[in-house]
Amino acid sequence: MNNLQGKHITLISLNFYPEDTAIGLYSTQLAEYLEQQGAHISVITAFPYYPKWEITEAYQNQGAYLHEKKGTIDIYRYKQFTPKEPTFLKRVIHIADFTIGSRFNFKQIAACDIVISVIPFTSSAWLGNTLSRKRNAKHWIHIQDFEFDAAFQSGLAAGGESKSMAYKALMKLERSILNKADYVSTISHAMLAKLKEKTTTETYYLPNWIDANESDPSKSQAHPYFSKDKCSILYSGNVGDKQDWQLFTDLIKALDFNTFEVIVVGAGAKMNALKENLKHTEVNFYPPVPFAALSSLLASADVHILFQKSEVVDTVMPSKILGMMASARPSIITGHPDAEPAKIINDSKGGYYNSVINVDIILSQLETLHSAPETALTMGTAARNYVLEKFARKPILDKFSQTLSRL
Repeated sequence: MNNLQGKHITLISLNFYPEDTAIGLYSTQLAEYLEQQGAHISVITAFPYYPKWEITEAYQNQGAYLHEKKGTIDIYRYKQFTPKEPTFLKRVIHIADFTIGSRFNFKQIAACDIVISVIPFTSSAWLGNTLSRKRNAKHWIHIQDFEFDAAFQSGLAAGGESKSMAYKALMKLERSILNKADYVSTISHAMLAKLKEKTTTETYYLPNWIDANESDPSKSQAHPYFSKDKCSILYSGNVGDKQDWQLFTDLIKALDFNTFEVIVVGAGAKMNALKENLKHTEVNFYPPVPFAALSSLLASADVHILFQKSEVVDTVMPSKILGMMASARPSIITGHPDAEPAKIINDSKGGYYNSVINVDIILSQLETLHSAPETALTMGTAARNYVLEKFARKPILDKFSQTLSRL
């Protein structure tokens, strides 16, 4: 039974509306769902900046603190330091500034029964622990990304995991923060297994979700980024540190552009470098599209690609894979054999998952999908059916709400 009616819930998430990609999208939809359950929702968040790493133009002339309303949801923002070129050190300053500045928004939270903190960043969970203690509230931590592990796995932070003193110190800090919560959830089974090694707090599987109506290829329009006379290969999402852009570059150099076209839609820390590396190729780059146009974009492609670094195993589960599969188009994904997308693609039969990194294999798979449209159709249909069965929004959030209400 759900008894969230009248409860005061504070969500702490660096990313929130109007950001409509990745964590910002899911944090917003979670808050809106809890609002629909009759809860009073307050959000402590940053000024919108992702994925461009630049504060959105409409917010640039605002002061350091801003109170907004979205429906009945109260949004309290702090204007955090946001680097245009987010190096590791600059990211640390970015996070630290948000953490320190957001403490002053605690005074806006007069009543609180439950605090939900979203990682990344771990500092949000530290804020959540502090606020829950001050307001005598329960605390639920939700992990979208094991930021410390991912930073070392992807090479963003220097040093090996086992030998780095910094890594060991961060793991100790993370464990301390997680152990103070009442519940800790995360978005994939591989991440859940890792989480259980990190904390004695009760854990919960809360995957990201997809809405069949919002992601419906039968209602999509042909997107102008694509031609009609070539097989279209699409990468859409964050151009960041966890993807294997060297493999992408090698593929581009080997690809027959008389048959294929390649479209990259997104933004991120690696976008400028990628554009520079491929400036003499026929790859087409575009900025992120609004969420309302995303379904048409994804459904207009013939093949989706996602090349993950093979070192990134159990620290993230890229939510973009759900939209790719919901578009009823096949995907070609690479990464570690134990990464969560491997299980999803293999179980669904919705595309190809390659744990052996070989450009010739990917070229062969692309040729198969191009020359055998019935195979592509079968894979795409299987992909969509799978995600709608396993990752539908309403049952996921209904179950979460029932568990949350028991706090």
